[in-house]
Amino acid sequence: MSTRSLLTAAALLLASLFGVIWYEYRRPEPVALSPTLTGEEEYCVACHADLPEISAAHPVETFGCVICHGGERLALDADLAHSTMRGDRNPSDFSVVQASCGGSECHSGSPEEGRDHIHRVLTSVQTTYAGAIAQIRFTYGAQPDLTARMGVSAVQDDMITTTTGLPSLEAFVPDAESSPSVVAFAENCLNCHLSAEPLPGEPYARLTGCAACHTPAASADLDRPIHRLTTAIPYTQCNTCHNRGNYDLRDMRFHPREDQPGNRLQDYYQPIAQFVRCEWTLDCIDCHTRREAMGDGDLHSSKQEIQYVQCRTCHGTLEELPLTKTITDPEDLAFRMAFLNPVIDLQVGDTVIVTEQGEPLWNTRRLPDGTFELFGKATGQRLTFRPVKGTACQQKIDEQESRYCHACHAVER
Repeated sequence: MSTRSLLTAAALLLASLFGVIWYEYRRPEPVALSPTLTGEEEYCVACHADLPEISAAHPVETFGCVICHGGERLALDADLAHSTMRGDRNPSDFSVVQASCGGSECHSGSPEEGRDHIHRVLTSVQTTYAGAIAQIRFTYGAQPDLTARMGVSAVQDDMITTTTGLPSLEAFVPDAESSPSVVAFAENCLNCHLSAEPLPGEPYARLTGCAACHTPAASADLDRPIHRLTTAIPYTQCNTCHNRGNYDLRDMRFHPREDQPGNRLQDYYQPIAQFVRCEWTLDCIDCHTRREAMGDGDLHSSKQEIQYVQCRTCHGTLEELPLTKTITDPEDLAFRMAFLNPVIDLQVGDTVIVTEQGEPLWNTRRLPDGTFELFGKATGQRLTFRPVKGTACQQKIDEQESRYCHACHAVER
């Protein structure tokens, strides 16, 4: 072998040794975690030890990382470890949510135990966009009535019974539509359902799937990991889809708000909206229940079918006090909700407001003098209020929708 060949071989060997040394130096020390739910050792925390706990309901000692995120649990090389992750940085994206978040003890359990979250959200109007699609197709003659027939993707209601008579929705296929207006709607107006990538810009910054609501984004920089799930969802997160502008039926385009709201009062609703003080003092989730926001397990043709909380839910009427129940079971759903978002120290024996559907407004409580207290789910702010019954209110008994309350109590802006 020539001197040149020997030198080349030596250089290659030296380079290989340096490569091995560099790799070993770069590779993190193994840090093992054996979550109780799987009992299988994983090394994710070797690199991600500085990530905050994602939520009180998902302690890392119990869940670990792989059960939700996927990935190669024994790999110490980042590329290899991440090569089989589900949903990239977002395992709640609906394309992988069943594998990441499902299971009878997690989020695809029984409705009776309140664990059917995945079924409810996949059939909700926020996911299917069925109401908007039905409205547009009816308006331009593509269907004979406002009953939903299509969603952004095909979906089947797997429950045995349905209260709405909609067992399934077909996929909305714009190429199959004959109306140019319906096609324009599909091109320009499908940015807000929970599977859609948001419009560019900080006002619209959110993730997809469950994280669209439960992972509030503080800025438009969603390329970095956001390791947080919460039920304390501020109105600003709702505003990444709502109250940012309007879709115009004349040109089938989205037109952003032209005003520049500088405070909560101006930001909460668009200038055309009418609302009362509690509606902007509170956050959206303080009024709209989990079944309204996430779905009730049935397919619906419009949000009007599922939205039922009114002013009278908390304030009652001139003739009737608000519906309430006294919590006697330590396993009551209200306690699970209060654990996930501990803004109130709920106790057995407390009396809380319930909706017409029987959902506990677990962040409320009746006080000894007959008034009520409410703790903001996003802010923790304590507010007190009294029922309408026994006051000087002159509302007509047969006019109990919230719009009638607005006639006297609307906020001036």
